[in-house]
Amino acid sequence: QVQLVESGGGLVQAGGSLRLSCTASGITFTGKTIGWYRQAPGKQRELVAGISSSGTTNYADSAKGRLTISRDSAKNAVYLQMNSLKPEDTAVYYCNVKTYSSTYWGQGTQVTVSS
Repeated sequence: QVQLVESGGGLVQAGGSLRLSCTASGITFTGKTIGWYRQAPGKQRELVAGISSSGTTNYADSAKGRLTISRDSAKNAVYLQMNSLKPEDTAVYYCNVKTYSSTYWGQGTQVTVSS
């Protein structure tokens, strides 16, 4: 059974930092593209950052320069370092992995940025 678990969210003041982690069981991240998404109340889920199997990264415009996605194959984990956080970053953050046949999501971790 595939399970993705996000952690590291919390309450932080504007300008602060958080590091989110996504670990997996039942599936290996090796060879797959992993994405971090977020969903704020009343808004659609949006892609924040992605990392390919080769390490190529892509970011939403709102994330560039502040958020960094990385992966650790040995730990079967993907991270999202979030710096200079803004109140508009408040959302539930999810990691996502796609295979040829399925798409998997974690349960999400809440990030709240106070002004």
